[in-house]
Amino acid sequence: MDTPPQAPVGDTLTRDGLWPMPPGPPHEEKHFTQNEVVRDLVIGTADGLTVPFALAAGLSGAVAANPLIVTAGLAEIAAGCIAMGLGGYLAARSEADHYAAERRREEAETVEYEDRERWEVAAILHRYGVRGDALRLAVDSICADKRRWVDFMMRFELDLKEPEPQRAARSAIAIGGAYVVGGMIPLSPYMILASTGQALAVSCVLTACALFGFGWLKSRATGLPPVRGALQTLGIGGAAAAVAYLVAKAVGG
Repeated sequence: MDTPPQAPVGDTLTRDGLWPMPPGPPHEEKHFTQNEVVRDLVIGTADGLTVPFALAAGLSGAVAANPLIVTAGLAEIAAGCIAMGLGGYLAARSEADHYAAERRREEAETVEYEDRERWEVAAILHRYGVRGDALRLAVDSICADKRRWVDFMMRFELDLKEPEPQRAARSAIAIGGAYVVGGMIPLSPYMILASTGQALAVSCVLTACALFGFGWLKSRATGLPPVRGALQTLGIGGAAAAVAYLVAKAVGG
């Protein structure tokens, strides 16, 4: 029969019921946890840089009037801000509604099918190597508190994390605001310079630098190779703008 794990000889439990932490690696361990707001800023900025730039570049191939390009660009930024922000809001609301519905279902099942739910707790712990008396004690401890029991099932059975309060509103603001900021970078030269050709050249340089820097920072934050991430982001934005420019040039003659 398996027995519960024992503390090393000579060790004593702390006030919280844990053994003293053994020595670990000499360096500080850094683990990246992607915050939802950071994810929203990434989505909004990436689209804000790419879509208005592609639109302005495409119009530059068809018309020579900067006011028309600026008007179309501002209209696209406004529409994109609302659409992206609303999309983020609805996605966050759907996530919250889904979590609430699943939690209500789990709460009902712990009452109606208590034995089966206890078995599911034991099965989950068994997969992590808990056996024998330790398994029975762990199941009893988890199931003794109804909230903790449901929390355990939501996390380890359904792999669902409770959304943060006001997540939907923050998501809409973050995505929409980032889209506006990103969109103004490629459009600003058309507001300042009179020549469409000069404005397009400056817009290309500014947007290329912004895409490269954005890709670099995003990759560094997520632990990916920064140069590769920067080049990928730059390549996607450049390809979108090039296609839009060529299509507009061909259609506009």
